[in-house]
Amino acid sequence: MKRHPLATRFDGAAGILDEIEARLPETRDHSAEARATVDAHHPKRLLLRVDAVLEETVSAKTFRLRGRDGAMLPPFLAGQYVNVFFDGTSRPFAISSSPAELGFYDLTVRRVPGGRISNLLLDTVEAGQVLTTTGPMGTFHHNPLFHGDRVVFLAGGSGVAPAMSMIRELTDRGPVREFHLIYGSRDASDILFREELDTFATHPGITVDHVIADPAPDWTGRTGFLSADTISDLTGPLGNRMVYVCGPQALYPYALEQLTALGHPRKRIRFEANGAPADPTAQPHWPTTADPTEEVTVTVRDTTFRTPRNRPLLDALEDNGIRPEAACRSGECSLCRIRVLKGEVHTAAEAKLRLSDPATGYTHSCVAYPLTDVELDL
Repeated sequence: MKRHPLATRFDGAAGILDEIEARLPETRDHSAEARATVDAHHPKRLLLRVDAVLEETVSAKTFRLRGRDGAMLPPFLAGQYVNVFFDGTSRPFAISSSPAELGFYDLTVRRVPGGRISNLLLDTVEAGQVLTTTGPMGTFHHNPLFHGDRVVFLAGGSGVAPAMSMIRELTDRGPVREFHLIYGSRDASDILFREELDTFATHPGITVDHVIADPAPDWTGRTGFLSADTISDLTGPLGNRMVYVCGPQALYPYALEQLTALGHPRKRIRFEANGAPADPTAQPHWPTTADPTEEVTVTVRDTTFRTPRNRPLLDALEDNGIRPEAACRSGECSLCRIRVLKGEVHTAAEAKLRLSDPATGYTHSCVAYPLTDVELDL
């Protein structure tokens, strides 16, 4: 060991230097230990066994997933999701179980008209099967420093799944915040977790209100949609409360309009990323001269194929055996980021691009649509 020239000038230096010399050589691989710790908490992939399939309603099931080795699963924050790889593609599903219970993840899936992966999972997956997922990820979770301790959650349909994770955490760990769930459903038979939610509503700090769009004659609760009047009647003045919104895509612009009408600031509203736009041509920056069904040519290295303009580039790439890393499929996580070398694409408003991306040609392929023949770099 090379000694520093000033070491001997300090009192007791000789004894300390002798002690250092007598120590056994360091043999631990600190880099490997750090890598193992990171991988345990933030794994790129998980192989999870379907422990049980729980019938929630006629259109929804909860898949309870455990580690194949029985070990505890990586920690997550209530509101986060895992991306499930299935049938050559992937889809993100919010974890509906409590982060206080890491023996399993619950993924609650509802049937979607025309839905590819949701419907396949509901129709084909049984207990005992092994699914490949990412580790938990996503930004739709509560941060007490920024989001405060008074929360309103507007949920529609299966958008109640992350709310369930948040409520279950509160009942497991104690009511550290006020939580008011306003849950919109098509009819009473369509309410997910109804009995459990009724029980949760008796806990201190937790309020649950149901709003039914198409009520039966015997329904005595709120009816209609999650309108400004309904929200105001149920919550009173929102004040500085943080409002979370999760549900079908149509809920997002509607909820924003209603909350804005109540004078609630946009910075106090959080939306869960929820897929590519149903109709990219409806966005104001879609070129009016671009026929959405017309096919263009996409080139990626040595692969060339044709695809319609209104198909997300990520889906088109997967259709042709090219599978970029992906997770949210909503323009947020940036894992599917690609560079457009030639041609022009429509990048949907949902894309959370870096400030430098437009100038350097980068976009998020899950919410990007080829307007002309394009050449891409992955």
